[in-house]
Order: sequence, then structure tokens, then C-alpha cells
Amino acid sequence: MTNAAVTDAAPGLQIRLANLWWVALAVAVMIAAIASHVLWFLNFVHVLAGLMWTGIDLFMGFVIGPILRSCDLATRRAFITRLMPKMLFLMPTLAAVTGTAGWFLAKDMGFLDVAYPQFYWVLAALILIALLTVQGFGILLPTNLRVCLEMQRPAPDAAKIGRWMRRYVRTVALQGLMQVAIIVVMARFVTGL
Repeated sequence: MTNAAVTDAAPGLQIRLANLWWVALAVAVMIAAIASHVLWFLNFVHVLAGLMWTGIDLFMGFVIGPILRSCDLATRRAFITRLMPKMLFLMPTLAAVTGTAGWFLAKDMGFLDVAYPQFYWVLAALILIALLTVQGFGILLPTNLRVCLEMQRPAPDAAKIGRWMRRYVRTVALQGLMQVAIIVVMARFVTGL
């Protein structure tokens, strides 16, 4: 078999439901942190998930996206068919854990009861996490799934994938900017409202 034939061959199904074990583990750790009401533990879960979510968003939007745009279809296909199935599990898990742990952390620390004008910082965090979550679950996750399934076809529609990936990369870049904004807000929380 020639190298070109290997490159053009449709990959096998890459979405592995076995990845749900670590999703379940992450959710179980988050639930344990929430139930414990131990601020350090809950803060650790929130910060770790948030750092991973933010770091991956920034890396995808500002490093991987521009590199992929310069690659030929075979290279993009090989990369995307391996990346997207993992992203289907990773990013929604990080988003859900970050937002949920953050809500309970804010509640346990009394941030939901602060008076105005300090509450504007809380409101900014809530608005940013809502926007990030809606974009993640409403745009990125469905696009991720569509691209993953299309790339696994014997003859993927390159124009369709290109449109989806342009929207995906733009959305990830916007998410990266909002992630930076939420870091500013979180820095304010850490130093006191």
C-alpha cells in the first residue's frame, strides 16, 4: 500500500466510550469537593479544571488553529480524527466541573451575598461563565461531533469541514479572549472584592 493510500484511507471509529471512566472520575471528585465543604479542596478542583480549560482553549485558538490552517487536507484529517474524539470528552467535562465547582465555591465563600458595587464582579463572572458554557455546549461540542463524524467518512466533504472548522477556530479564539477576561475577574476575587 502506498503512502498516499494510507493517508487517504478512512480511519476507524475514534469516539471511544471508554473515555467516560475519567469523565465519571472528574465528576466524582467535583461532587466530593462540593459535599465536603472544604474550601481548599473545592478551590483546588475549580482552579485545576479552570486552568486546564483556559490553557487548552488558548492553545487551540492561538496555536493549533493557525497551524492547521496552513496544513493540507490529509494532515488536517489525520490530526483532527485523533484530536476531536478526545475533545468531545475533555472540554465539556472541564467546562462543567469549572463552572459547577466555581458556583459552589462562590456560595460557600459568601460571594453570592456581597453588596453592590462588589457584586458587579460576581455578575461579570456569572455572565462570562454563562457565555463560555453556551458557546462550548451549543457551538463547539456539536461542531466537534460533526467534524469528527465527517472526517471518518471514506470521502469527507472538505468544504463542509472547512466551514465548520473556521467557525470552530473563531469560537475557540473568542473563548480564549473570554477566558483571559475571567482570569482578570478571578484575580479580583482572590485579592478581595
